[in-house]
Amino acid sequence: QQLSARGSRYYILHKIVDTICSNVDEVYPSVLHSIEVDKAFDLHIAGRLDADTTGLVLITDDGRWSHNVISPKKQCQKTYRVWLRSEIEDDKLSTLVARFDSGLQLQGEDSLTRPAILTRVEQADLVDEMAYKSEVLLTITEGKYHQVKRMFAAVGNRVVGLHREQIGDITLGDLAPGEWRDLTENEIAQFS
Repeated sequence: QQLSARGSRYYILHKIVDTICSNVDEVYPSVLHSIEVDKAFDLHIAGRLDADTTGLVLITDDGRWSHNVISPKKQCQKTYRVWLRSEIEDDKLSTLVARFDSGLQLQGEDSLTRPAILTRVEQADLVDEMAYKSEVLLTITEGKYHQVKRMFAAVGNRVVGLHREQIGDITLGDLAPGEWRDLTENEIAQFS
């Protein structure tokens, strides 16, 4: 059942790896194949993820609503779980947190990134522990091209796994990889 007076459609998807956030299949299939509704390819993705990134994707046919999700002016918080190639040593953590909070200079950009919140995670749970040395949560309020990967490159580290956990107050909850559901009225209202 649709939860919008306007008749627009709003969904959340737990994106799996090797799918793309596009209306057109390319090297990998579109995430829209996962949404089992009429005219799924009339929908669009509000906040794309790379093919190798997993996690929360919002899908709609409401352009104004998706603009509210992705517009840098709205400063919508997006939280990512990030697995890094190199260890973040205890004595360097506070300096790194401060650098992210102050904004970073990304290669090819004229201005610093907006302040970001970096938190180290003690327990790893989504990727093979041998593939990475540190696990962090990063919350950003903008969405520059490959921003999370470029931010860690700017501080001399490399992202080996990336998973979006939250947009605004919307989380995946118990959605398994590849599953989707309608957004609730309260979730829709966050960006209306």
